[in-house]
Amino acid sequence: MHRDFLLEFAALEKSVQRRVFETFEKFTGATHAGAHLEKLTHQRDPRIRTIRITDFWRGVVLKADRGDGYLLLKVLPHDKANDWACKHRASVNAATQGVEIRNDVALERATESLRTLASDEPRRLFADRSDKVLRSLGIDEEILPIIRLLPDEAHLEALHRVLPEQQFDVLIGLASGMEPADIDREIVQAYARAAAPVSAAQPGDGLVSAMAHARGRVALVSGPEELQEILERPFDAWRIFLHPAQYRIAYRESYNGPARVTGGPGTGKTVVALHRAYHLARRLPPDAPDGSVLLTTFTTDLAAELERCLALLVTDERIRAKVRVVTVDALANEVLRRSRGGAPLKIVFNQRAVLARWGRVAHRLGVDFTDVFLDQEWRQVVLAQAIENQEQYLKAPRPGRGTALGPLQKAQLWRAVATFEEELRQAGERTFLQVCARAARVLDERDDRPFRHVVVDEAQDLHPAQWRFLRAIVAPGPDDLFLAGDPHQRIYGNKVSLRSLGIQVVGRSFRLRINYRTTHEILSWSASLLTGERPDDMDGGEESLAGYHSTLHGAHPETHGHVDKAEEIQALVARIEEWTASGVGPEDIGVAARTVRLGRDVAQALEQAGTSAYLLGNAPSPGVRIGTMHRMKGLEFRCVAVVGVSDGIVPMRSAITPEDADPQQHQEDLNGELSLLFVACTRAREALSVSWHGAPSPFLEPVVPAQPRAR
Repeated sequence: MHRDFLLEFAALEKSVQRRVFETFEKFTGATHAGAHLEKLTHQRDPRIRTIRITDFWRGVVLKADRGDGYLLLKVLPHDKANDWACKHRASVNAATQGVEIRNDVALERATESLRTLASDEPRRLFADRSDKVLRSLGIDEEILPIIRLLPDEAHLEALHRVLPEQQFDVLIGLASGMEPADIDREIVQAYARAAAPVSAAQPGDGLVSAMAHARGRVALVSGPEELQEILERPFDAWRIFLHPAQYRIAYRESYNGPARVTGGPGTGKTVVALHRAYHLARRLPPDAPDGSVLLTTFTTDLAAELERCLALLVTDERIRAKVRVVTVDALANEVLRRSRGGAPLKIVFNQRAVLARWGRVAHRLGVDFTDVFLDQEWRQVVLAQAIENQEQYLKAPRPGRGTALGPLQKAQLWRAVATFEEELRQAGERTFLQVCARAARVLDERDDRPFRHVVVDEAQDLHPAQWRFLRAIVAPGPDDLFLAGDPHQRIYGNKVSLRSLGIQVVGRSFRLRINYRTTHEILSWSASLLTGERPDDMDGGEESLAGYHSTLHGAHPETHGHVDKAEEIQALVARIEEWTASGVGPEDIGVAARTVRLGRDVAQALEQAGTSAYLLGNAPSPGVRIGTMHRMKGLEFRCVAVVGVSDGIVPMRSAITPEDADPQQHQEDLNGELSLLFVACTRAREALSVSWHGAPSPFLEPVVPAQPRAR
C-alpha cells in the first residue's frame, strides 16, 4: 500500500474503513485477484485500475505487469477515483530504481504555465547543473524540460504535488545548496540501499522490484492480518513508512562504535531512535536479561512519550521487555542510590535556590562575580571538565566563556566553588549534574556495565557530566551508543565535544533533511526565526539546515498582538474553541508559554470556558495540553498556540547574562532563548498561532511586520 493511501484512510468514516478492509481481504484471498479490477478508457497508464468498495467509494490500484503484485494507491469517491486513475502514471526512477507515481496532466499544464512565464523571467534555478548531473540523480527525460524553466525555489516548491516525490527531494536539495555528491549519498543511495526484500516467486518484474525500492512511500503487505494491523492505527504511519534515509540508519546491521543522527524538527530522529532500539532488542541473544537496551532522554515528559511509542512499534512483549525507557538523571540517581545501599538522595531542583546560595557565598567571601556567572562557570567549566581541585582549574581552558580571567581571579573564583560545594556536602544536597558525575565514577570502578546498548534521544541538551555517565553505563564496542539530536533545538546551553568524552562518531554520523510533521508554511516561518544561525554539531563542525524541507502543505501561521494578557488569553480561548469545533480533539492541541504562571492562567481560563485542560508535568488527564516551552520539547500536536511572545518575556530577562558581565555568554543565552521559541513553534503539525500582549518579542522581527506596540 502507498503511504498517501494510509494517511487519507484515517479521514474516512468508520463504516467506509471497514468496507475497505473487507474488500481487500477478499481481494488478497482471491485466486484471480486481478479479475476484480476495472480498466478505464483514455488512461495514461493502463496498469492503473479501480476496484469497487461501495456504490460511492472506489479504490485505485496499480497492477504489476506480471505476477501477483498490486499497489493500493487511493480510496476516493467514484468520480474522483476514475479521474485520478486516468491522469496518473507509474514509472521507475533510473537512479533509485523505486516506483514513482506522476500526474501527467498536471505536469503538462505546469510546463505550459512556466513556458509563458519564461519569456518575462530570464533567471533559471538550475542553470549551473548539466543534464548529465541531473540524470545521474534520477531526473528523467520527461521532467528535465520543466526543470529547465524554473526561475526560483518558490516555483519549485509550487510543483511539490506535481513532481514525482523522489525527484522533488533531489531538486529541493540542489536548490538549497547541497552538492550533487551529497545528494547522491544521502538521498539517491538511501533509496537504492533500503529496498525491502522481493519475493523470489516474482523475479524479473520491474514494477514489483520498484515497489520494493520505494520504502518510505510503499509498505509491502503479505496478508489480511498484517493489513488489519496497519489499518487499525492509520495515524501511526511512522511505524510502517520509514523514509529510506531513516531505514538505512535505524536498521543497519551493526555500527563499529557510537553512531549519531541529526536533523531539524520533524525529520524523524525520534522515530529512528525508536526503530534502532527495536532493532537492537530483537538482535539480542535469547539469554539477554530484560532491560538490556537503554532508551533514554532528557525530560520525563519525553520519556513517557518514548515509552508510549515503543509500545505501538513493538507488539511482541518479550522484545519490548528488553528495552528500558528512563531519563538520564533518574537512572544516575538510581545507580548512585544503590551504591549507597539504597539511601535516598537529597536533590536540589530549584535553580533559584542554587543562585541564592551562590549569592550568599559571593557576599561572604567578597568575590566580585555575580551569582549567575559563578553558577555558569561551575557548570560549564568545573563540572563539564570534571575538575576536582584548584590546580586543575587554574590550568583548564574555558571554551565558550566570554570573560577572560587572570590567575588571581581564577584563584578567587575557585574559593567560591570550593565553598559552594562544601556547603552542599554539609547540607547533604546534590544537583543532578553532581549525581551524574558521581554515578559515572561509581560505574568506572566496576567491571560490569548495566546495559549492552544505549539509544539517546534529544542528545543536544545533555551536559558533559551526563555524557560521562552514559559513556560509563555501557562498555565501548559495536553498537554501544546511538545518538539522535538537533543542535538547532539546543535549549539548555550545554556545549559538548563528544570526542573529548571518548565518544567518536566520525564516519558514523548521518543527517536527515525531510520534515514529516510540520507543514511547509509552518516550517519556513519557524526557520526564518533563526536568521542564519549555524550552531556547532557537538563534534567540531557546524550544523546546517541546507536541504531541510517539508513534504506537507497547509495554512500559514497566524500572528496576533493584544493590549494586555487578559485580552490575549480571551482570544486564545476563542481560537481553541474554533479548532475543537472543526474536529480537532483537545488532546491534539498544545499551548506553549515561556512561564509556568501564564500556562496556569490559560488552563484556568479554558476550564472556566468549559474546555478541559491538562498541565504537562501533572498526572495525565484529558484536555488541551499546556506547558512551558521547555516541556514541549519532543512533543507534537495537530494545532499549537504559542502565547506570551512579548518583549521582556521572550527572551526572558532573568535567563540572559548581562552583556557587560560576559558578552559571549550573553549571546549564548539569547541563542538558547531563540531556539526555545523555534522548538515551541515546530511542535505544530497543521496549525500554528503565535500571540503576544504589549510589544512583541524582538525575536519576531524577521516574521512579523512592523506594527504599533499593541492592537
